[in-house]
Amino acid sequence: MSHAEDHTGDQSGTRRDFLYYATAGAGAIATGAAVWPLVNQMNPSADVQALASIRVDVSAVEPGTQLTVKWLGKPVFIRRRTEDEIAGARAVDISELPDKNAQNRNNMDLDASDQNRTMDEAGEWLVMIGVCTHLGCVPIGDGAGDFGGWFCPCHGSHYDQAGRIRKGPAPENLWVPVSAFEDETTIKLG
Repeated sequence: MSHAEDHTGDQSGTRRDFLYYATAGAGAIATGAAVWPLVNQMNPSADVQALASIRVDVSAVEPGTQLTVKWLGKPVFIRRRTEDEIAGARAVDISELPDKNAQNRNNMDLDASDQNRTMDEAGEWLVMIGVCTHLGCVPIGDGAGDFGGWFCPCHGSHYDQAGRIRKGPAPENLWVPVSAFEDETTIKLG
């Protein structure tokens, strides 16, 4: 074997390796280009992202009244409770409750005491997703039901003045969404 033949053999091996790598790289790029639209379609649309958090003006909500807003396609109850409603909700013994978890998305490790479900220490502001935890109906409020809170007429779930399940088929308390006061009159949901 001559030196020229030996040199040519090295180049064809190198050329073959290059062709393998180039083909594999082109295949990876083509696969990525084909898969990306399928993955990208699973991202939330712009209108959904825009509604991921909203600000609600609560300056007109008087004690003993409730405001209902729509957030992420669900009703959200924002109630400004009276001193009697707060006292009634805080007098409940947690051991009497079917669901002992606060269901508070701000902190999921809290028990269902009234203080752990309200937005402020005084307990005046209560914010909850207005969807019955049984089958997703919307409970009626303003002191409805056997416990002075909310009542789901579809299947008979009774919630107390803190939105905790007290009687009926619902397995959990009404959920408290991620929420916070931005200032004295604005609540941010999400």
